Formats: sequence, C-alpha cells, structure tokens
Amino acid sequence: MPRESLKSKRERALVVCERMGEHYPAAQPALDFGGDPFRLTIAVLLSAQTTDAAVNKVTPELWKRYPTIEDLAAADVHDVEEILRSIGFFRVKAANCIKCAQMVLSEYGGEVPHTYEELQKLPGIGRKTANIVMNAGFGIVEGIAVDTHVFRIAHKLKLSNAKNPSKTEQDLLKIIPQDLWEPVNHQWILFGREICNAKNPKCGDCFLIDVCPTRK
Repeated sequence: MPRESLKSKRERALVVCERMGEHYPAAQPALDFGGDPFRLTIAVLLSAQTTDAAVNKVTPELWKRYPTIEDLAAADVHDVEEILRSIGFFRVKAANCIKCAQMVLSEYGGEVPHTYEELQKLPGIGRKTANIVMNAGFGIVEGIAVDTHVFRIAHKLKLSNAKNPSKTEQDLLKIIPQDLWEPVNHQWILFGREICNAKNPKCGDCFLIDVCPTRK
C-alpha cells in the first residue's frame, strides 16, 4: 500500500473531527472539578494510569477534608494516602498532591500557572496534564492532550505512527486544524469508550468505518 500523503491525511483527519463533532457536540472532561483549575490539576494528576471514574470516587472526600490549597499543602501524607488508597500508585500521588499544593502557594501565589513551561514544573504534571489544565481550566488551547485513548485511536486511524504520546501529539497538530484542537481529547475519549473500545471495538456501528484504514 502506498504511503498516504500529508494532504490526504489532513483531509481524512478533518472528516474524523467533523464527525466526532456531530456525534459528541457537547463532550466535556469526565473528571469532576467544579470549574476550579487547582482541583482540575489535582484530578488529572490522580488520573494517571487510573480511570476518571475511579478518580471521581475519591476526590469528593479529598475536597471535603482539604477544601483549600492551603489545607492540602498542610496535609499529612498518610491521611491523603488513605483517601486515595483505591486508585493506582496512591502513595506517589498523595505525595505529589501535597507537593503540588505547596508549590502553587510558594511559587505562584496560590494561582495555578497558565503556561506549559510553568505547569510542567509542578510535581506529577506532564505534557498531557498541562494540556488538559490549559484547555479545560483556562480555555487556552495550544495543543492536544494525548492520553491512552487518543494515542490508541490516532494509531488505529493511522493519523500517527509515533512511538510515544508527545510525538503523536505533534503529528496530530500538523494535520488537524487549530480551531478543532480543543474538543479532540474529550470527543476521542468518548469514542474510545463507546465504539472503538480497545478490547471489543464495535466496528459495525462505527461512524468512521469508511475512513478507518484498519477497519475490520
């Protein structure tokens, strides 16, 4: 099979995004954070290698016990561990939650920073997390958050063959128009859960079947 041209890939990516928009016009972050950028930062930090649903089960108690950044910054790590015990890597995440709160207070005056560079200085925050915080927390869209769903779907649709999320993001940024970057993560997550499931893809019900190079 001949290698797909960049022009063709861009045209196909546009079709994918348009149809995603038609099927998921109101897609929103699955994490509950009440519109608070700091709570969003912590929630996304906790979601690494853990489902959003699992995170949403522990954060109500976390916010109840530590309603402010100052409260979390002063928390005992063992107490936070107990709240997070049901999610993966809870000990590391508990420590990072406290360190993150302390750094936001000491370095940023209690306000979550608004740039990739500064966000990624916070403990437990990487490129994906920074993208989500920038997008959902501040309405600043400068990239696409590539989580496991987006990474898998990008490869399934052959929009990227990069080996890691960072390079996959760069591939997507080259072929998806910038005005469509904002909803990609939320829409593709829903698509990955409802239709393009990793273990049981519903290709017969897929609205992208005609543009999917790996369709069954």
